[in-house]
Amino acid sequence: MNKLIECVPNFSEGRDLNKIKQITDAIESVSEVKLLDVDPGKATNRTVVTFVGEPEFVIEAAFRGIKKAAEIVNMSKHKGEHPRFGATDVCPLVPVANVSMEEAVQFARELAQRVGTELGIPVFCYEFAAFKSERRSLANCRSGEYEGLKDRISTEKWKPDFGPDKWSERVAGSGATAIGARNFLVAYNVNLNTTSTRRANAIAFDIREAGRVKREGNSLTGKIVTDENGEPVRTPGSLKKTRAIGWYIEEYGVAQISINLTDITVTPVHVAFDEVCERARERGLRVTGSELVGLIPLSAMLDAGKYFLQKQQRSLGIADEEIIKIAVKSLGLDELGPFEPKKKIIEYVIAENTGKKLIDQTLKQFSEETASESPAPGGGSISAYVGSLGAALGTMVANLSAHKRGWDERWGEFSNWAEKGKYFHSVLLNCVDDDTGAFNQIMTAFAMPKSTEEEKTNRKRAIQEATKNAIEVPFKVMQLSFDSMEVMKAMAEAGNPNSVSDAGVGALCARTAVEGAFLNVKINATGYEDKNRLSQILMQAENLLRSAREKEKEILEIVNSKID
Repeated sequence: MNKLIECVPNFSEGRDLNKIKQITDAIESVSEVKLLDVDPGKATNRTVVTFVGEPEFVIEAAFRGIKKAAEIVNMSKHKGEHPRFGATDVCPLVPVANVSMEEAVQFARELAQRVGTELGIPVFCYEFAAFKSERRSLANCRSGEYEGLKDRISTEKWKPDFGPDKWSERVAGSGATAIGARNFLVAYNVNLNTTSTRRANAIAFDIREAGRVKREGNSLTGKIVTDENGEPVRTPGSLKKTRAIGWYIEEYGVAQISINLTDITVTPVHVAFDEVCERARERGLRVTGSELVGLIPLSAMLDAGKYFLQKQQRSLGIADEEIIKIAVKSLGLDELGPFEPKKKIIEYVIAENTGKKLIDQTLKQFSEETASESPAPGGGSISAYVGSLGAALGTMVANLSAHKRGWDERWGEFSNWAEKGKYFHSVLLNCVDDDTGAFNQIMTAFAMPKSTEEEKTNRKRAIQEATKNAIEVPFKVMQLSFDSMEVMKAMAEAGNPNSVSDAGVGALCARTAVEGAFLNVKINATGYEDKNRLSQILMQAENLLRSAREKEKEILEIVNSKID
């Protein structure tokens, strides 16, 4: 799966739809990003934009949006209810998939440096991207707002991290920008079997990190307890990184607890749900369901589904779609209306707007596409597909073993094997399209112009890079297919005896995938000029091939000993 980050810039324009459109057009001029939401506010005179994509494209799109905002928004004339100090007031990057916070910080700082250097806009790095602890807080960075910016940026303490520290006509127009990296925020509402806002609020105070103000005697009317500085003392709630409030939703006729989970790595959705269920039970109430406002990362839904599967002592090595179904039903996300994963899960929203993949075809379509005049998909894609089928069979045996009557105490053991098998199955399945992509990359490189010396050099470089990829993809298939055989061996030895033949067929598929991918490594290697690297890959590939043949023989001996 590709690396994905979300960007949520807030622009200081919420009334002029033409200007807002100019900014979002600049963002969408980077075709590789997906614009998810545009939310203008007249009172705040501010628009929140949300888009996602791979890091390099998100950074470029953010830069273009910031540049356009600086051109058309004049901060010296801006008024609005929301705190602000720049045309692009704040621009956080949020890791969504396969991106660590450390990487997100580097991306944020890269963007900040470019904005400061190329656009001449003062930039403060905040949250996880902050260089100084006092700058982690956005409120600290933005203190004094636009009106106080002129004096602040020239001080040593509040000199911008990037860009000018002197007031100029340019800075007067654009103001400053805060660029940072933060965790994904999930807006999540839990439904109660009551119409009482007061009771919903009581539960909200129970769980939210800020808790409730401490009072003497009666918790509702008693005198507020204060500290030595005269500040109210608070009794913290049970959930970290959680904000919550209770309210009544007339449309549904129920009270809800409206929750903002500001860091789902600390308090995930399923943990918040279970905590609300318990607190509601203590107060004589019952949770009837919940709803997600906006989008959620795939990982959060999978974590929720696996959490509930574990509580049921069921295998976790099942298809993502099935895990998501468990999450939806367990959290009651379909109580108020249908929950559509393709519209609510970020990765699925993006996938819906990309080209159709081979692995999305039916078996018949894929077979007919392979049999057509087109050279792709070819042997490399078929090898990857056969390997994925082998891993799928190993996973199936593990799942059947986890559910076998009388083996209840071993469900965890087989669930672990099923998860391993699922990993190999999923990655090999993606290699089906990777192999065809590698072929297309070679065709594109050979089609490059070659009239001038520079064009010839660029074409040769592109061909070599494409050839390298065309070697590495089938080599990856070899390695993954061989590694997947450990699942088949374990299932042949200790899995459900009624399915031992399936483990054997899985081993046959895996060895076939290794053999087929090896042929593709060899044929693509003929055009590769880095002979030292090539000899290393070929030696490793030959070793994998020998090992796969030996492993297949070993597994089949186990299988045959059990069915003869």
